[in-house]
Amino acid sequence: MTAPVAIPGLERARALGLTAGEYDLIVAALEREPGEVELAMFSLLWSEHCSYKHSKPLLRTLPTEGARLVLGPGENAGAVDVGGGLAVAFKVESHNHPSAVEPFQGAATGVGGILRDVFAVGARPIAVLDSLRFGDPSSERSRYLLDHAVGGIGHYGNSIGVPTVGGEVYFEGPYEQNCLINAMCVGLIEAERLIRSAASGAGNLLVLFGASTGRDGIGGASVLASAELGEDEDKRPTVQVGDPFEESKLLECSLELLELDLIVALQDLGAAGLTSSASEMAAKGEVGIDIDIAAVPLREADMEPFEVMVSESQERMLCVVEPRNVDAVLAVCEKWEVNGAAIGEVTDTGRMRVLRDGEPLGDMPVRALVDDCPLYDLAPAKPEHPLYDPPAAVLAADSSPLQTLLALLASPNLASRRPLFEQYDSIVGSRTIRRPEQADAAVLALPDGSALAVSIDGNGRRVAADPRRGTIAAVLECAANLACVGAEPLGTTNNLNFGNPEKPHIAWQLTESVAGLGEACRALRAPIVGGNVSLYNEGATGPIYPTPVIGMVGRLPDGGRAGRLGFVSPGEAIALVGPFAPSQAASELAKLRGQQLPDGLPEIDLAGAVEAFAAVRDAVRSGALSSAHDVAEGGVAVALAESALAGRLGAQVTLGEAHWESLGPDGGAPDPGWPEGSPAAALFGEGSGGILVSGPEAGLRALAGRTHVRLIGRVGGDRLQVSLDGHEVIDASVQELAAVHAGGLAAFFA
Repeated sequence: MTAPVAIPGLERARALGLTAGEYDLIVAALEREPGEVELAMFSLLWSEHCSYKHSKPLLRTLPTEGARLVLGPGENAGAVDVGGGLAVAFKVESHNHPSAVEPFQGAATGVGGILRDVFAVGARPIAVLDSLRFGDPSSERSRYLLDHAVGGIGHYGNSIGVPTVGGEVYFEGPYEQNCLINAMCVGLIEAERLIRSAASGAGNLLVLFGASTGRDGIGGASVLASAELGEDEDKRPTVQVGDPFEESKLLECSLELLELDLIVALQDLGAAGLTSSASEMAAKGEVGIDIDIAAVPLREADMEPFEVMVSESQERMLCVVEPRNVDAVLAVCEKWEVNGAAIGEVTDTGRMRVLRDGEPLGDMPVRALVDDCPLYDLAPAKPEHPLYDPPAAVLAADSSPLQTLLALLASPNLASRRPLFEQYDSIVGSRTIRRPEQADAAVLALPDGSALAVSIDGNGRRVAADPRRGTIAAVLECAANLACVGAEPLGTTNNLNFGNPEKPHIAWQLTESVAGLGEACRALRAPIVGGNVSLYNEGATGPIYPTPVIGMVGRLPDGGRAGRLGFVSPGEAIALVGPFAPSQAASELAKLRGQQLPDGLPEIDLAGAVEAFAAVRDAVRSGALSSAHDVAEGGVAVALAESALAGRLGAQVTLGEAHWESLGPDGGAPDPGWPEGSPAAALFGEGSGGILVSGPEAGLRALAGRTHVRLIGRVGGDRLQVSLDGHEVIDASVQELAAVHAGGLAAFFA
């Protein structure tokens, strides 16, 4: 073995984010000091972003098997069977730290990266969703991040022709310094044509194709996502620059190569660039790989060897090709006007070698690079004092129910997202059956007349109050959204956005949240197919709210019967379905009133919620329900207003146990009842398991055999009128509610 000449030493290792102990492990694995290229490669692959060294033991506890699972964790994207010989590939990933530095490019390249994850398994991307978090929109910085991040998402998705069909955005003080940009992509493929990323076949060649390699993005995602952001650091040079038109050609080129059966394995280049993609392909295939950087097409001729290996330039793919097919592969690349070059070879050595015109620059065991990164035990400890300051109060505690409803509808977290969604093309591709604000989940047509439903959800404030129950609630909200359009959940992806796991209180949040995620997914039989972890989301002002973002995919047999959230027909009955027990704890109302987060959330009837979702799902499919909308932020009153606004129809509703007809499931659990105390809890309290439905009364009564049903009113007129315990507390025209709801977010876009 020839040792590289340049020996950077321990101080250089520390500068690259490695600890002294980790450096010693590298020396032991190599049986010598590492060279510059080797040290750069180890520093990135052993970073938190690439190795999950603080979270991997927790992730191994999650459910990853299911009847519909086709491709599970460990690949670029997971996949589930949706019938008719088709599979749906999907995944969610973050681009948080780069977006906090350069929001337009950070968000745009986040979309580009998640698209490549999906077509790297052979699936054609058919939809994108996003989950966004910013600080209070009264902040100039938050408005800047919001405007530019949304612009970047729209630019990339619209340009490449993949619809953005759904998502969410929330504004909270703890995200002021660390915004969250999570993107989810869904793709469609014939199940038998799914391709994996494991390299195989000694003597097979590696072909790099796509954009040229440059200095943009060096150390970007992997370094930025593995440390806290400093207030005075200028990180802009490390943020990648995306080109959606180049990606469009790359996508078509990749899919044609797969269609022609010209490649053995395929991997996208994301964080850590060639270092990560090549070494992970080698590790999965238990082979070695040689790369000659002199063969890599460069944008800048004077790049250092380590820069070539760690560049995070976008729009690049790496494939394994049998020698006899190399010319054909390069011909397809030429057809699509993308660069293509054979840059290396699969070996049987189990080693990752970096060469330049045959000169050795690095020689490392693949296992040491990929599998032997040290894993760190977390030291979780529940904090003794509140971690987050209460928000500033913007609503008086003695505000009337109508004033409270109007304030909630106008608040940034509940106002219409139309100013945001209008920047995205949600119907390109002609698959979209239900668009944003038409239903709780996006619905996409499948070739056989069935449909795919997709939802993405999370609520950091509730998770901050109770990491375990808050995460269960996030999963249940995602599943409720699917149920409201008639879809059965088939699989789940997640993005775990947390602070510094080396701190006991963050370790506790992460540990509890993952436990809740596993519990809820097991109950729903919706296994984890893959995901992402984003840690160190904190700075001088403290950590973000712990924010597990949940993405879920489901199927409904008839796309023509997909549910909608708006009221449909005057005279139809309205019911509240499911084990809904509202509480003001960590609610949107509590935020507007400036209340401190509570220490815990009420218990969740997980089994009851799963039963309720199944009952609603079947009723939507049968046509027994005209509308279905989950009760989420803002409670029953806001859910009623949203259904009225979506259908442009009013409603007359009476709440209170003495004034409704409450029907329970035969032999089931007792009705959870209504909260005692102030009207605020009854009207605006939040919890899990509640769905607001409308339809013919007979259909609503039929639900009572399977779950709790409370008949609470009728659809009709042009006003929303709500009585509580015999007293009218809300009376407003649908037109007035619409004006307030429409204007709440528009002012925050430049």
